[in-house]
This record gives sequence, C-alpha cells and structure tokens, in this order.
Amino acid sequence: MGVLRPHVERYDHAVFTLEQFVPPDLGVPTTLLVPAIDPLSAKNRALPRYLARETVAELGVDLARPLLLQVSRFDPWKDPLGVIEVWRRVRETIPELQLALVGSMATDDPEGWRIYEAIERETVGEPGCFLFTDQMGVTSHEVNALQRVADVAIQKSIREGFGLIVSETQWKGTALVAGRAGGIPLQLEDGVTGRIATSTEEFAARVVELLEDPAAAQALGSAGHDRVRERFLLPRLLGDQLRLLRSLVR
Repeated sequence: MGVLRPHVERYDHAVFTLEQFVPPDLGVPTTLLVPAIDPLSAKNRALPRYLARETVAELGVDLARPLLLQVSRFDPWKDPLGVIEVWRRVRETIPELQLALVGSMATDDPEGWRIYEAIERETVGEPGCFLFTDQMGVTSHEVNALQRVADVAIQKSIREGFGLIVSETQWKGTALVAGRAGGIPLQLEDGVTGRIATSTEEFAARVVELLEDPAAAQALGSAGHDRVRERFLLPRLLGDQLRLLRSLVR
C-alpha cells in the first residue's frame, strides 16, 4: 500500500502565537503554559562525549563521516521522504554525508508502519542511510546520543503542534534546521539559535552552510542550548503552574 504524504510543501509564514492554540469558540478564560522538557530524563540527561560516540558507533554510524539527523514519528506531516530528498541534495556537495531517521512505532498506528516501509523501499541499496526505531532497541538513551553526535539536525515538519522535539534537540547543543510550522518558531529564533527553512531547496542550502562552517553550527547549537535552559526546562514550567495556582486561590 502506498504511503500518505503531502503533495505540496506548505508552511505557515505568519508569526505564530500561543493564542492560536486556543479554539476561537472556547468561550472561557484561558491561561497558556508553554511546555518544557525534563533535563534529567534518559532522553535529555548529560552524556559524556565518549559514551555518546560509543553508543552511536554501536548503531553502525561511521563517526568519521558527517551525520544529518531527524527524530520524529513516522508521520506524513513530519515529511520523512522530504528529509531523504534534502539529504540527497546535500550529498551533491558533501557526498560523505550520512542520514539517520529515528522514530518510535505505535502498535495501533498502521500508517506509521506504512511510512516506515515506504522509507525502506525509497532507500534500499542506498548506503549511508539509517532507519532506527524503538522496535530495534533504539530507545531514549540512543536518541540522546544521536542528537549529541549529529553534525546537524533537521525537523522538516509541515504541520506541527508545539514541537517540543526542537527544544530537546537544542538542549544537546546541536545545530538545527527546522520548518516554520506550529510552535517551532517560538522555540527556535532564525539565525540566532538555529535556522528556519521553508522548502526542500532551502533546507538543503541551510544544512550545507552549517556542515561547511562547523564554527557557525557550534555557535547556533550553543545559543540554542542556552535558550532552552532559560525558557524550556521543567523548573520554569513548575514556576508557571505555581503562579497559576496562586492566582486561582486569590
């Protein structure tokens, strides 16, 4: 069976605000609390560099070659086939580039399995492309390591909720190129903590720029890490919740 995927790349170029999460006909007062990540969870806790590299090497990734990474569900709106096209275009300039697509597989999501199979068919016999799932034993620890070792990460979402995977990636200090969808622009400031792209061609160009300028990639990754520390960790969310409770009591 064929895979379902968007037939066009369509991003919302308007400035996204938190208020867009509230249904317009809700009719009751609301307080908007931005989500956050747990820095002590297996996916986000600190890993020694040697352990992260050892973990990724055990997955078969060549540490001597650059790595492009996307972590997401196998969902048409995450556009994994579009990520493959970005990878192929970047390889025209950087032929040694590897790609890792990582996702969890839900037993009650047959579409996810169809997309996984479509990716397998699309990349069969193509060296340097890795497809990892939790069904293979690639769990939070391995995702953490991959996000730390990747030279550049990508989040080619066409539709998105808040997209907390952006903060999870930036927390690792890895340069990220992401789509202008959902809550992504609330987490990633273009040119300051990462790069925003709105087409396959632009994604490929941004990835090439970062791979060819490791110092710029490191600076973006460091700025992204600092932004997450300031705005998207659990202590900030806990503070928001306590302030909300105090206001309700008053």
